[in-house]
Amino acid sequence: MKIAFFGTPDFTTQFLDTLVVHDMTPSLVVTNPDRPTGRGMHLTSPAPKLWADNHSVHCIQPEKITEEVLQELSTTDWDLFVVVAYGKILPQILIDMPTFGTINVHYSLLPKYRGATPVESAILNGEETTGVSIQQMRFKLDSGPVLSEQQVSISPTDTTLTLRQKLNDIALELLPQTIEALVTKSVTPKPQDESLATHCGKIQKSDGEILLSDGPVFNDRKFRSHVGNVGSYFYTEKNDKTIRVKIVAAHLENSVFIIDEVIPENGKRQSYAQFLLQ
Repeated sequence: MKIAFFGTPDFTTQFLDTLVVHDMTPSLVVTNPDRPTGRGMHLTSPAPKLWADNHSVHCIQPEKITEEVLQELSTTDWDLFVVVAYGKILPQILIDMPTFGTINVHYSLLPKYRGATPVESAILNGEETTGVSIQQMRFKLDSGPVLSEQQVSISPTDTTLTLRQKLNDIALELLPQTIEALVTKSVTPKPQDESLATHCGKIQKSDGEILLSDGPVFNDRKFRSHVGNVGSYFYTEKNDKTIRVKIVAAHLENSVFIIDEVIPENGKRQSYAQFLLQ
């Protein structure tokens, strides 16, 4: 099959690996351009680009999906496009280009939590379950018919990092199964119920602030949902100055939100008890 893979974050290379294992190696990888990263702001390629180089797979890195990009893609008779966290809006003309269309791996049970932060939102809102959906893409965000899905429980101690790993493990198995079912026409796409749709947007740094007024249960959810992204913090008075204190470890115990470790502004990681004594 002629498959093109669209993805950007480091974890998406796991999906490339699983496609190789199942004899579905992409002929093309589409990812973001190289970006300056780290303290030295060195120009760094995204992980899918490095993967493509190591596997002798052609890779393109468009800043935008332009007419030139569409023209380049149209010169090949594609069977399928696979999208995992690519990070750009794809036009309908691109979505419809392959014989079997374009499929997308999404980390919620659609139509719930359409958008950029389904894992974070499930934890923040106190959901007990979530899951993986593989949808046939449409231009409208995460609105396409669902080809396959699998549910997973959310532990009371799950963070975004641990929950995403659970979902990843499921998705890595579900993706090749879904491709096989799609190509053999043994799956019936299930339209989403628009009346049940919910949405989740991008998280801002300001969303990580912990406020006593929010209560211990919500603050625990907020802390766990922001692990691995914006993080959580609070402001306090110290030596006649207002400082920002990052929370790096915390837990809920007997309905009390307990802060275990912090990094004070311009300081080092330490126990919260040590911080209070300073």
